[in-house]
Amino acid sequence: MREIYVSTDVETDGPIPGPHSMVSFASAAYLPDKTLLGTFSANLETLPNAAGHPVTMAWWQQHPDAWAAARKDPQPPDKAMRNYVAWLRQFKGRPVFVAFPASYDFMWMYWYLLRFVGESPFGYAALDLKSYAMAVMKTNFRQAAKRNMPKTWFDEQPHTHVALDDAVEQGALFCNILAANLNASDHPPAASDQA
Repeated sequence: MREIYVSTDVETDGPIPGPHSMVSFASAAYLPDKTLLGTFSANLETLPNAAGHPVTMAWWQQHPDAWAAARKDPQPPDKAMRNYVAWLRQFKGRPVFVAFPASYDFMWMYWYLLRFVGESPFGYAALDLKSYAMAVMKTNFRQAAKRNMPKTWFDEQPHTHVALDDAVEQGALFCNILAANLNASDHPPAASDQA
């Protein structure tokens, strides 16, 4: 079964789900050749008895346009997450969660999926873009920052802190890194190609 790379970005009002809320999220579903199959985005109502964290809300004050975009027409989380799972299931292939950093975005998405749908179409795993870049660049984790990545890996797409923009941007970046890895001259042949 082919893999569908689901680049996902979340915007939140705090560091962890439960005490704080995911206010917006978006995914862009890509084939390995960077074909964009579709996108999904939703702004969410905040959780009952949750509140914005002072540090996070101070950060949002520096990005008022992005905050305004994240708060436009919020949906109940249960409705949004059910619609999201239905969107994922339309694709013929196994969804692979991709994020930068996956440890943060996946934590939120997994919590919301389990809380409001009862399952995660991604299972328990997520592909971290920085970790993958580290392996392709043959460097350590801290050196695999965007500023050190080859310029050819980046398409001319904005990083706005609006979830959909950032999901599309990082998905294209992942596909470019994937292509660089698969096309590398020193890439070992697949097991099926070996005698």
